[in-house]
Amino acid sequence: MKKLALTFICILSFGLAQAQDNNWAVGFKLGEPSGVNFRKYFNNIHALDVTIGTYGGVLSNERSYRSGKYKTTGLSVQVHYLWTTPLFNSENVHVYYGLGGQVNSRNYYPDNKKLLAPPGDREKTISLGGSAIGGVEYFIPDNRMSVFLETGAYIELLPRPFYLSPNLSAGIRFNL
Repeated sequence: MKKLALTFICILSFGLAQAQDNNWAVGFKLGEPSGVNFRKYFNNIHALDVTIGTYGGVLSNERSYRSGKYKTTGLSVQVHYLWTTPLFNSENVHVYYGLGGQVNSRNYYPDNKKLLAPPGDREKTISLGGSAIGGVEYFIPDNRMSVFLETGAYIELLPRPFYLSPNLSAGIRFNL
C-alpha cells in the first residue's frame, strides 16, 4: 500500500512539474551602467531586474550637459520590468526587453562657476528618468551560470528633460 501511495504521489508530482527559469539570479555587468545585478523571475515570461552601480564611466565619461559638462562616474540605480521569451524555442537562449527607471548621482561642472558655492567648481546632481532595454541571455547547459548582452537608452526627466544617454552592458549571472 505504501509503494502504491508513493508511486501515485510521484506520478502526480511529475505531472505538475514544468520547466521554468530559476527564481533568482545575481550577477555583475560591465558597461553603461556597470554594477551588481539582481533579477527575480516570475512565471517564465516576466522578470524584475535591478542594477546598483556606477554610471558614466564607459560611454559618457565627459559629455555636454545643460550649460556645462558631466565628468567622472556617478552612482546609479536602475530598475526594469522585463518580458522574456526563448529564442527559436531554445531553452538555453532567451531574449528580453523591458521598461523602467533610473536614478543617477553625478558631478556636474557648469561653465559659469560663479553661481556655485565653495569649492565652486562642481555641483552634485541627482537625475531621474525613464529607460528601456533589450537583450539576449545564454544559459550555459548543465550550469547555473548565464552570460548576457543588453542595450537600451536612458531619457532624463529631471533636472534636464529629454537628455538622452545610451546604455550598453555585458555580464554574467549566477542563477539561484
